Amino acid sequence: MTATGTFGLSSEARNLQWLLGNLVEEVPGVRSVAVVSSDGLLLLSSDPAPPPAPTAARPHGPRGSSADLATIVSGISSLTVGAARLMDGGTVKQTMVAMEESSVLVMSISDGSLLGVHATPDCDMSVVAYHMALFVGRAGHVLTPELRSELRKSLESTR
Repeated sequence: MTATGTFGLSSEARNLQWLLGNLVEEVPGVRSVAVVSSDGLLLLSSDPAPPPAPTAARPHGPRGSSADLATIVSGISSLTVGAARLMDGGTVKQTMVAMEESSVLVMSISDGSLLGVHATPDCDMSVVAYHMALFVGRAGHVLTPELRSELRKSLESTR
């Protein structure tokens, strides 16, 4: 997990980390997962370890796959929300982008946060979507402003 180390984290934060890790480990074809706040900030990801500390030669910046996935999830969400408004389609609940070599699925969490999954092209999308919905159902009620703040601080401390 990117929000590594459970020392000092609340039980809700540790539980959310466990749920995210379970999603990656238990669902065939899932490569990585990110929880992104409604304003596009990475809250939690499935990266196995934090990146090395920045040096003078390597300034702060994107942190690899989790930062990339968070950016993609945020962008896809923005695009689909705009399309839904133009089409009077209501709230966007789920988006899937199938590519030759991978897939990206984005699902809304009740607080406006987003769950993004990067998966293999041959994964069973219905199984991935089912497990994403389970995560959203379990995480939605605990992802409070206080928990989002705690997760952000935890991520910042790993930089």
